[in-house]
Amino acid sequence: MIPPKARVLREGKVIDIDAAELVVGDIVDIQGGDKTPADIRIIQSHGLKVDNSSLTGESVPVAIKPDTQDPNHMESKNLAFYSTNVVEGKGRGVVIKTGDDTVMGSIAGLVAGLDSGQTPINKEIQSFVRLISAIAIFIGVVFFIIAMVMGYTWIEAVIFFIGIIVANVPEGLLITVTVTLTLTAKRMASKNCLVKNLEGVETLGSTSVICSDKTGTLTQNKMTVANMWLNMKMISLETGKMNYGENFDPRTPGWEELGNIACLCSNSDFVDVKENWQKPVNDRAVDGDATEAGILKCYECLMGDTSKKRKTNPKVIDIPFNSRNKYQASVHQDDEGKHLLVMKGAPEIVFAKCETILVDGEDVMIDETTRKGFREACEKLAGMGQRVLAFVDLHLDSSKFPPGYDFSTDDEEPNFPLDKLRFVGLLSMIDPPKASVPDAVAKCRSAGIKVIMVTGDHPITAQAIAKEVGIISSKNVLIIFDSLTPIPNSPQPGVSACVPGYVMTDWEEADLDKLIRSFTEIVFARTSPQQKLFIVEGYQRAGNVVAVTGDGVNDSPALKKADIGVAMGIAGSEVSKEAADMILLDDNFATIVTGVEEGRLIFDNLKKSIVYTLTSNIPEILPFLTWVVLGIPLPLSTVAILLIDLGTDMLPAISLAYENAELDIMERAPRDTHDRLVNHRLIFLAYGIVGITQAAAGFFVYAVIMASYGWMPNRLLFIKAEWEDEYNNNLEDSWGQEWSYGQRMMLQQTCNGAYFLAIVQVQWADVIISKTRMLSIFQQGMKNNVLNFAIIFETV
Repeated sequence: MIPPKARVLREGKVIDIDAAELVVGDIVDIQGGDKTPADIRIIQSHGLKVDNSSLTGESVPVAIKPDTQDPNHMESKNLAFYSTNVVEGKGRGVVIKTGDDTVMGSIAGLVAGLDSGQTPINKEIQSFVRLISAIAIFIGVVFFIIAMVMGYTWIEAVIFFIGIIVANVPEGLLITVTVTLTLTAKRMASKNCLVKNLEGVETLGSTSVICSDKTGTLTQNKMTVANMWLNMKMISLETGKMNYGENFDPRTPGWEELGNIACLCSNSDFVDVKENWQKPVNDRAVDGDATEAGILKCYECLMGDTSKKRKTNPKVIDIPFNSRNKYQASVHQDDEGKHLLVMKGAPEIVFAKCETILVDGEDVMIDETTRKGFREACEKLAGMGQRVLAFVDLHLDSSKFPPGYDFSTDDEEPNFPLDKLRFVGLLSMIDPPKASVPDAVAKCRSAGIKVIMVTGDHPITAQAIAKEVGIISSKNVLIIFDSLTPIPNSPQPGVSACVPGYVMTDWEEADLDKLIRSFTEIVFARTSPQQKLFIVEGYQRAGNVVAVTGDGVNDSPALKKADIGVAMGIAGSEVSKEAADMILLDDNFATIVTGVEEGRLIFDNLKKSIVYTLTSNIPEILPFLTWVVLGIPLPLSTVAILLIDLGTDMLPAISLAYENAELDIMERAPRDTHDRLVNHRLIFLAYGIVGITQAAAGFFVYAVIMASYGWMPNRLLFIKAEWEDEYNNNLEDSWGQEWSYGQRMMLQQTCNGAYFLAIVQVQWADVIISKTRMLSIFQQGMKNNVLNFAIIFETV
């Protein structure tokens, strides 16, 4: 890779050096297209704008000026941070931090120092191994003691002890867990979700809280025209990427004039590359900042003739936007040589220059009613967290401004009018939610999962988006916290909270814990990377399994600390992808809901597989127990046990990993962290009910076959020594018949086979029982073809 360069002032000359060679105090020049080489305090600025979205979450580029500062360095407008993109303009600054000392470096250090800990499934398997080991060792020790008491040699007792432990080991568990996780990862990959950590998918199924970033995760990270105020009426546009503006009629009176201004009063254009023109309008790259790009795409989607309009109305002169004027203006000449002045800018500034307003195709004098309507429209749009621009025009008098007129802005005032203009309308822009997000949030709610927004964006914008996607209920009362707002001591039903980061600056853990207990719907805004981490730890302390979604560098500490981190594949930074456990390759938040369902399915299927596997332990152990304690001929051979564990049981156990989700899986509340993979209920079901039933079936066929050949149950008791004596060839049965050693062994093998077949047949029913945890088999059906094949395989 080519090392990043920096233009630095050394010995009175501007030279290019490797950014790694910068030191504190260096004077550095940056301009549009550059990546900031260090943390820089700006001392000169000429229209300098920097994209801080990877650090703060704000979609709009920040204007950097030398004379603005803030106690919160992330809010300071005179700082450019390492690795952020310079969108436009140029500037000069002094290096204040380099390398690991930069804001970006401190975030990287924060990530490196975090331990993500064990995943829930890892904890569950460890718990299961400890439990099954304790049971096996306990039964083995009991067998050892019984064997010693009954006079067996210590070597025979040790063999019994080892045999019991081996019989309790679920040999197929490792394969089943691996197959289950791998199958799920494969299914997730087909749905554009890359699983870096296989165990992470089950973690997502256990999730009870999702802390989601806003910009690029819930929203498109593209400024889009969402509303317009035209003819003194509010008009909302469909903001979906695939159906943008389909609900708007371009024949609406006044749109031709408003669209004309939007198209002409702009310095942005589509990147002139063949591949770019072949893309849908909303996906095309644009030369210009996010706001200009949003306006350009709006006009192109609705009218589709941007290039033609600009060619037929060439620009004569331009007044660029600056922070003093707060507007941009230009003059254009049409085919007839007539001139049109167009202007856009801050609503209150531009509206003050207007004398008339266009309403339903007619120019109307502005009066108090018009002013009131204008103020209400601006307040409403601003309250929705949208950026508002006003658009005005003026047809210049041809007698005063004939073709070829020499327009100029060299003097203090331009030689053309900038007042008594005609107000046409307002356009408001927002980084809109992705179309699939509201439905995904609703599904999370129905699954009992809280979705919390944690963003670096402004509180007004954050709460507006939160309401739009359903994170905050529109019917709830919203409290926007400030430094004086008290934290309630009790739950607040019907109330939502929006908490800016500056409010949390001096909070202790107890303060955050109290907030989390009081509100179920919370939006955290203007948060720093450290505060995002603080929030995640707070929800974990409350006993939640926390998933974090994000795409920026500022999200990476929280992604690493979360029980599962989910990064965006397209818009996500490399740092966030490295810290995450899963990557959404299509940046679709709705894929998380699929992940939750898959994670819950893993837990369900592992439970099903384990209960199926454990049930055969009892019919395998009891024959040895009765052989040792009651002294009967061995009902089941060790070879048959191996055939069950490694043969007939293996494929059905694995086939349960292919089982489809039960219909109610996304209607259940998140799994309680105390709900173990293997709990006392599962052990009782496997050992106390199904296992005992299987053993009873095996002993029944064993007793029937023995009785049919003359060996009644009472005759079999404590006959072990005589039965296994190879020199005893005249052992009498219940009817006085004499049996040789060879005949007895052949009968025992017949009984072993019958016992084995009985277990296999009962396992057919067991695997069907294990197919569902909550629903009837008639609701679930027999659609798992792998399981159907496994039953046939087990039979054959």
